Amino acid sequence: MKFNFLFKNIILCWILVVVQNVSKAQTTKEEILTSPEKSGGVNFAYPYHANKLTAAPKGYLPFYISHFGRHGSRYLTNENDYFSVLNLFKSAEHSNNLTSLGKEALKRIEKICDSVKGKAGQLTPLGISQINNIAQRMYKNYPNVFSDGAKITAVSTTVERCIKSMNIFSSQLQQGNKNLIINPDAHESHMQYLNYHTKKAVEFRSSQGSWRKEYNQFVQVQIKPERLLKSLFINSNNLPDSLNATEFMFDLFSIAGNLQNTELKITLFDLFEKEELFNLWQCKNYSLYVQYANAAVNKGIMMDNAKPLLKDIINKADSAIKTNIHGSSIRFGHDGNIIPLAMLLHIENAYASATNPLDYHINWRDFEVAPMAANLQIIFFRSKKSTEILVKFVYNEKEVRIPEIYSNILPFYRWKDVSSYYSSFLNDTQ
Repeated sequence: MKFNFLFKNIILCWILVVVQNVSKAQTTKEEILTSPEKSGGVNFAYPYHANKLTAAPKGYLPFYISHFGRHGSRYLTNENDYFSVLNLFKSAEHSNNLTSLGKEALKRIEKICDSVKGKAGQLTPLGISQINNIAQRMYKNYPNVFSDGAKITAVSTTVERCIKSMNIFSSQLQQGNKNLIINPDAHESHMQYLNYHTKKAVEFRSSQGSWRKEYNQFVQVQIKPERLLKSLFINSNNLPDSLNATEFMFDLFSIAGNLQNTELKITLFDLFEKEELFNLWQCKNYSLYVQYANAAVNKGIMMDNAKPLLKDIINKADSAIKTNIHGSSIRFGHDGNIIPLAMLLHIENAYASATNPLDYHINWRDFEVAPMAANLQIIFFRSKKSTEILVKFVYNEKEVRIPEIYSNILPFYRWKDVSSYYSSFLNDTQ
């Protein structure tokens, strides 16, 4: 009888998991179909929504914030990503090979290229605004942390958009308190933990990576560029022999997804059918999940990329606790840094491991984990009546949980439990 009861419970749990996954898969597709901007993935503009923050237990006050942020919204990182598409349209125009929709698309792309020329990889006005607002809200939510005498450190990778994000963030905090002393730093030495990549990870992500054969097969099944080509070009057979139709579709899709980060009131999403947008996003999401997150095929090697950063987080937090200071550690990097960090921390919805490529989008969604200006804030609290330090994890300005760490005071955790858990799987050789 006991066995039968246990077996029934196991079956019930399995059914619930299957139902939840099917539901989530459908939800993801519906989200993309109804909100095509989410198909931008890591180009999705920061989706801030006012969220109520849970008050700390009685007697506890915030004193330290450990922060890591992705830079704000930017233009595409390579100018050729825009102009290769423009050049194809111009060539087709020259040979009278554009449909009416193709001619309209060319006009839009010309305006886009005129606007972005010389700006590749730079922060957009929206990106500047995002960083300002995040800093402003952090100051407003935790003014105690930034009171007179606060020790603030601010570092970034050596990439211009990260440096600018760091400087904007720092300046905004100083607007809140003119007495704050912050000396932003983007020295090469910080790259060893802010933007660390193991040799194994680099080799895995290379063009020779073992995962690419299966990925390319997935793309072949999902991406059918013929309809798009016919809608834009009178005779798709008259296009250059060197043209890779699938790559062209991805390039046009990238421009479409990134436009939401610019000041331009132009869309290219209407050139695609909704199902095409979902399939294109699926492929991009697949690629990022395998290369930076916890897809089973990478055997967890991407976690090692974030270990030096996690060590820095723990060490600086312990120092703040030990020296009894208040303040913050501000850090800025890239999507390729915050994705493995969120995974290593086991943040909900960022850690899941999947084996079947068809399930990748169910378990992990790039626009949730790493939109433009994605950020992590670990808030530290202490009380005069207790030696116990409490922490709260806030991801993209929403309180999140770490399912693997027990707490009876959620969304708060005891730092000793958090530190012990993370330290247990940090490789001392990293």
